[in-house]
Amino acid sequence: MMAERDEPTGALVRPYAVTRGRTRPRLEIALEALVETTVRGRSAGATKGGQGREHQYIAALCDGRLQSLAEIAARMQLPLGVARVLIADMAADGLLAVYEPTSLDDTNDAVGTELLERVLSGLRRL
Repeated sequence: MMAERDEPTGALVRPYAVTRGRTRPRLEIALEALVETTVRGRSAGATKGGQGREHQYIAALCDGRLQSLAEIAARMQLPLGVARVLIADMAADGLLAVYEPTSLDDTNDAVGTELLERVLSGLRRL
C-alpha cells in the first residue's frame, strides 16, 4: 500500500486535471456502490505505474477490501464527482468491479431498513 505522504489529495491537484476536463462519468455509479479491484486491475499496470497516481491509489485501496464510492472520495480528499469519473473509467477498463445497491421500492420496508442499517454500520466504522 502507498505511504501516507503519497496519497493524492484534491488540495494539491485541480479536479479537472485529474479527470482531464471531464465532468461526466462513463457509467453512473451510486454514492453507496461498493468497489473492488479486479484480477485484471491487480495484474495490469494499475498498481504498478501503468496509470496515474489516482488510479494506482484507488486500485491499492480497493484491493482485497470493498470500499464505497463515498469512502474512496473521502480518503482521496477529492470531490465525489471526480472520484466517480475516475472509478467509472477504471470499471469500464475492467480494472475495478462496481457493485450497485439494490433498488428500493415502497412495498418492501425490510430491504429499506437493511440498507439503512448497513449505511449506519459503515459510518460507525469510519
